[in-house]
Amino acid sequence: MTMRLAEVFQRLVGADAPVRFTGYDGSTAGPADAPATLEVRSPNALRYIATAPGDLGLARAFVAGDLEIHGDVHAALLGLVRYSRQNVPWSERVEILRGIGPSVLVRPQPPAVEAPPRHRRGRLHSKARDAAAIAHHYDVSNHFYEMVLGPSMAYTCAVYPKPDSSLEEAQEEKFDLVCRKLGLRPGMRLLDVGCGWGGMVRHAVQNYGVVALGVTLSKRQAQWARVALAEAGLSDRAEVRHLDYRDV
Repeated sequence: MTMRLAEVFQRLVGADAPVRFTGYDGSTAGPADAPATLEVRSPNALRYIATAPGDLGLARAFVAGDLEIHGDVHAALLGLVRYSRQNVPWSERVEILRGIGPSVLVRPQPPAVEAPPRHRRGRLHSKARDAAAIAHHYDVSNHFYEMVLGPSMAYTCAVYPKPDSSLEEAQEEKFDLVCRKLGLRPGMRLLDVGCGWGGMVRHAVQNYGVVALGVTLSKRQAQWARVALAEAGLSDRAEVRHLDYRDV
């Protein structure tokens, strides 16, 4: 007998998980006053989860639009991860999903639409291919990235020291966390590979007294970073080069 989606959800996550669940088959589970609701919109969501390791399938289903989270996204993900790990090891999840039907184990196919080519020619991670990929992505417009990233010009995830911290404060905390983990001290030398617009280089030199070199395959990133270092009066201790790290 085919299981209802709500039953599958409860077996995977547990009846006590603080997440509401609704399935495309009309079944529901979880507390009505939960801070977040997980909506499975189509069988493809289950196929993604069943055919990808770890939580990758969950992410794929969300990006594809086959799974939606309503309400507090952080609470939903925290509840799913915490309770699912307590109740069912990943090795057993596929067998539970199999109870919905054998078709759930068939990976979804991408839509049959024409799309621009995403793959580049040449040997993987050759200097020429890496340079072309980075230039295509980053050598668009520094002004564009200034609007997206803010004053820090940091492309990687921020670390919020307090719930009400600004993005700029959170990016500074991220840079400082890396410096602390590295145990940086005055007189040390730092090489930042893939340094972007040089935010980590600037922070390390200004706050930890190191001599730093950043390298990037983006010509526009390097140009922006050099100007920022000069304006901060750091050019004698910090440098950003448009260069492959294998040529440092």
